[in-house]
Amino acid sequence: MKKRKTLSDVAAAAGVSKMTASRALRGAGDVSKSSQEKVGRAAKELGYVGNHLAMSLASQRSDLIGVVVPSLMNIVFAEVLSGIAEGLEGSGMQPVFGVTDYDPDREYEIIRNMLSWNPAGLIITGLDQPGDTLRLLENADIPVVQIMDVDGTPVDACVGLSQKAAGEAMADAMIAKGCRRFGYVGSDLDKDTRARKRFAGFEAALSAKGLALVAVQTGNGVSSVKAGRELTAQILQDNPELDCIYYSNDDIAVGGAFHCIAAGIDVPGKLVLAGFNGLDLVESLPVKIATSRTPRREIGKAAAEIVLTSDRDQSGTAGKRTEFRPEIATGF
Repeated sequence: MKKRKTLSDVAAAAGVSKMTASRALRGAGDVSKSSQEKVGRAAKELGYVGNHLAMSLASQRSDLIGVVVPSLMNIVFAEVLSGIAEGLEGSGMQPVFGVTDYDPDREYEIIRNMLSWNPAGLIITGLDQPGDTLRLLENADIPVVQIMDVDGTPVDACVGLSQKAAGEAMADAMIAKGCRRFGYVGSDLDKDTRARKRFAGFEAALSAKGLALVAVQTGNGVSSVKAGRELTAQILQDNPELDCIYYSNDDIAVGGAFHCIAAGIDVPGKLVLAGFNGLDLVESLPVKIATSRTPRREIGKAAAEIVLTSDRDQSGTAGKRTEFRPEIATGF
């Protein structure tokens, strides 16, 4: 069995003390540039990997940042993760990801396990965790940033959008386009609290203008293009008079567009379709649909920066709210 290289090996190869090698690898400012270069070169040549677990036991804190997202099936969260990675670049912190599949019990277990590794911070999706999960977060003596939503009270800080306001803005935009007979299509609304908030905002904006949803069609499966196509076929079969359908997200809306293309329905001439997220796929369609463009990468980067600059013990951290506003894009 090969013997793992140690810090002593790196120090000997670089011609410095073990303490200097340790400080150089941590990026300490009191180590000369020459020594940093020699230690870095020696570590690379030896294939040295530090024992961060031992360091975390000594300091009571690791260099891990726990990140919890509901899905990786959607490009939205992949872009959020890219933003987090960019925000942590050069900090020495390492993001560790957990995927909940919108299951609150699984979310609880992931967060509990992450906290057992003494992370330096947590980035969690949403503001609507159940009581047991909230207690975990509230008792964690580390920065906690909740992302993608600002409609609620964060444990520490939140970064994202007002989902309710996003739904309201789309309703106002569609009314301004002349739409009057609205339908709604969504999937997994019992688990996707942010989609539910957008739905509520959309419905409230219609009501404020004396309008109401003609029909609602929802599914229990994961949001997908396939689900959108099937649900759109069903709602239009039952309600052919609709002139606008608002979807829980762009994946579902794209499926709706495919159904309309196959059925020969003029989009947006006869039927306006509106989604959420502003995915590139929307702009590639042969028909034009409306969407709300969201700054996913920027949200992730902002969350990472808050973790890096926050101290749970400082009163200025609690309640920090960073809000981004989506851009309504109709394309027609």
